Amino acid sequence: MTDFTMKKDAAGVAIITWDVPGKSMNVMSRESMLVLNDLIDDALADEAVKGIVITSGKPDFAGGMDLNTLATIRAEAGDNPAQALFDFTMNGHHMLRKIERAGMDPKTNKGGKPIAAALPGTALGIGLEVPLACHRIFAADNPKAKIGLPEIMVGIFPGAGGTTRLVRKMGAMAASPFLLEGKLSDPKKAKAAGLIDEVVDDPVAAAREWVLNATDADIVKPWDAKGYKMPGGAPYHPAGFMTFVGASAMVNGKTKGVYPAAKALLSAVYEGALVPFDTALKIEARWFTNVLMNPSSSAMIRSLFINKQALEKGAVRPADVDDQSVKKVGVLGAGMMGAGIALVSAQAGMEVVLLDREQAAADKGKAYVEDYTKKGVSRRKITQDKADAMLARITATTDYAALAGCDLIVEAVFEDPKIKAEVTAKVEEVIGEDCIFATNTSTLPITELAKASKRPDQFIGIHFFSPVEKMMLVEIIKGKATGDRAVAKALDFVRQIRKTPIVVNDARFFYANRCIIPYINEGIRMVKEGVAPALIENAAKMVGMPLGPLQLVDETSIDLGAKIARATRAAMGDAYPDGEVDDVIFWMEEQGRLGRKTAAGFYDYDDKGKRQGLSEAVTAQYPQAEEQPELVDVQHRLLFAQSLEAVRALEDGVLMDIREGDVGAILGWGFAPWSGGPLSWLDMLGAEYAAARCDELTEAFGDRFACPELLREMAAKGQSFYGRFAPDAKAA
Repeated sequence: MTDFTMKKDAAGVAIITWDVPGKSMNVMSRESMLVLNDLIDDALADEAVKGIVITSGKPDFAGGMDLNTLATIRAEAGDNPAQALFDFTMNGHHMLRKIERAGMDPKTNKGGKPIAAALPGTALGIGLEVPLACHRIFAADNPKAKIGLPEIMVGIFPGAGGTTRLVRKMGAMAASPFLLEGKLSDPKKAKAAGLIDEVVDDPVAAAREWVLNATDADIVKPWDAKGYKMPGGAPYHPAGFMTFVGASAMVNGKTKGVYPAAKALLSAVYEGALVPFDTALKIEARWFTNVLMNPSSSAMIRSLFINKQALEKGAVRPADVDDQSVKKVGVLGAGMMGAGIALVSAQAGMEVVLLDREQAAADKGKAYVEDYTKKGVSRRKITQDKADAMLARITATTDYAALAGCDLIVEAVFEDPKIKAEVTAKVEEVIGEDCIFATNTSTLPITELAKASKRPDQFIGIHFFSPVEKMMLVEIIKGKATGDRAVAKALDFVRQIRKTPIVVNDARFFYANRCIIPYINEGIRMVKEGVAPALIENAAKMVGMPLGPLQLVDETSIDLGAKIARATRAAMGDAYPDGEVDDVIFWMEEQGRLGRKTAAGFYDYDDKGKRQGLSEAVTAQYPQAEEQPELVDVQHRLLFAQSLEAVRALEDGVLMDIREGDVGAILGWGFAPWSGGPLSWLDMLGAEYAAARCDELTEAFGDRFACPELLREMAAKGQSFYGRFAPDAKAA
């Protein structure tokens, strides 16, 4: 079987069906592009064929390009990967241009065969770029379908003509949300925006009818017709000039210049708008190749697409454990975290018991879910019937007996070992012998908490990030006694709630907090040193962090930081390294400057909690030095503080798979996504440079920047993290 097949009916319509064997979603590969090209040639050459319909044999049309294809092309290209990628891209352009021109006379624009796309469901990336080359796009009235060009989200941009066609179809301003933000729309919204042409009950029947009745004029694209003018104006048109000036400012404002794909996309649009269509396609291909050759894009594709997908599909799941899908989950503690866990569990179709000490608290947790569903109904994201069904699956109670029959417990009570131990004992009196017990904790060691359980092999940590319904990462922590079935249960549960899991071994702060705390602490240290808070915050954002360290600690609350500091100091004794940070944190705690929740922290806030700017009270206490450090030194302190902890986590065996280190960092706390994650970033720098930079930072700022032995060894051997530790890497 091939990915594309064709049938010609008696009326002269050739129906080309995309149906990749063995996959739930169609994706485009090199081989399938060749097959499609040959079928188009066949249909255009056959005099009996009057028109062509391209559709899918699956519920959705296509999920895009198989991005592994791009990596394969580069690997096979030897000394000239850029030429190979450019040639591959141009071959795609030639095929889609063949569809678009459909055999029509180049001078008269007559004699072509109508070609329509019939989309039964989702059409993303090249799954939309192929239809955009067709003469008319029909989509099923399927509100679950998503239509768009999300490539920018994984570090590239639409390079199969989607960029050029969408801008010429809609104008640069109207196309920008779909190109620069990767906006996805349901079919009706896609039609209203101008992405597609028709929304119908039966897209194949409608497309077939259209191709049988289309005229020569119906199949000529606007940009191939005489007198074409770009909607909204080309760059040197007065209106277009303002659009492109504004777009450049917007792109640089949002990306801070660290995401190459956005700038390359804008360049392809601007330059392409000044030349004929076929030349514009060549310009698009050149900029697309430029992005693919950028290490940032390669790293983003690897972490945010290939590795993320592998983890979600169970790359680290114990292979010899049968399916552990959760049917009934007990959630202990109905605060914001527990309510969020109940929400995503009910959303995934599980029966949920939401338990708290007081009925009012349990009811409040369920009310949180109800408020969420009301917003969903008002925004037409879910129907009222589905909202009602979701709420009906949640039982809010104080009765531990209601936990009988649960196959998973997720405990989300206060971060107090005694309270957690009491809850564990009460739960184990009523649950079945096969039930897995998971504790949601961000700091407490799982091995110690498991001592309260009669079945430590069935005890595991599941660390959710807040707010649960929005954050994509879930950190699963194995205690020393945790068995494979508990790991499999946790992973299958995370798959059900459509999150991305990482599995780590038990150690202080696990992985995510182990890395994010040094980032916050480094920012606070710099405040005490007299570095301007504005420099600290902007340096972080300009290197790709979503929040500066001072804003982040304000959001998470300064008293929480003080609590963690005291507990860590008590545990580490003389080895505790963060006394200078504590001086600042404890002073702020004494002043009642606890962050956003008290409308005072490193920032000032108005009475509605809106940030008003960095606080002069902080700089009065810690005056700014006359001489400020270089921007790159501030940025390196902030990034190395996180990245070196990631290396130490790998060194210590906390991280068991390098992919989890990078994916977890981006999804968990937003580590500079352009870099592909902390280990990918160190690979970009090169181990030799990174080790030397560690030595410079250590000499200037202290032993916390000491080069890990693993990194030093890799520098001596000329190794990279992905060359040494990737699943397909040769043993070191």
